[in-house]
Amino acid sequence: MTQAKLKLVTFADYLAFDNGLDSRYELTYGDLIEVPPESDENVLISRAIDRVLSELVGFRRVRTHQLAIELPGQPKNRFPDLTVLRPEHLDQLQSLGKSAITLDIAPPLLVVEVVSPGADNRRCDYLDKRNQYEWRGIPEYWIVDPQERCVTVLAMVDGRYTESIFTADEVVVSPTFSSWPLTVAEMLMP
Repeated sequence: MTQAKLKLVTFADYLAFDNGLDSRYELTYGDLIEVPPESDENVLISRAIDRVLSELVGFRRVRTHQLAIELPGQPKNRFPDLTVLRPEHLDQLQSLGKSAITLDIAPPLLVVEVVSPGADNRRCDYLDKRNQYEWRGIPEYWIVDPQERCVTVLAMVDGRYTESIFTADEVVVSPTFSSWPLTVAEMLMP
């Protein structure tokens, strides 16, 4: 007996899907592609950044690893390592009943990706996600790269990302979070 393969067409289909597992999936051309667990190093770096962002905007406005953001292109969603929500997102997420930001909701203020080892991960964070986040209009995207020991800040200017790269003992300069206190070295050594 053959079994039909499940196809999800829209992000709404994706949000309604529940297979009873706690796995994270990206919806790519109708297929669910499981997102592997993060490395322990990436989790620790994300937690250190989370603590500081939570001090700046409040704990409830910072999400780690579990918030799905609907995006143009493929895959239809991503799970950033960190996301800083707008104040109005709190009520919108509660109304939606899911930890997700759909295309009809304003984009988050900031997404942060911590680059995992490997050429595919590097390409994904530096190219694929950069393009999708830019197309989505996310005002700021940080690429935290433990292998290269740098942080790239991409800030939206006239609908396009401009790039600033910070290394070593430089304090990361954020257009959105002007009081950001950490250097690259402090961000990479939680």
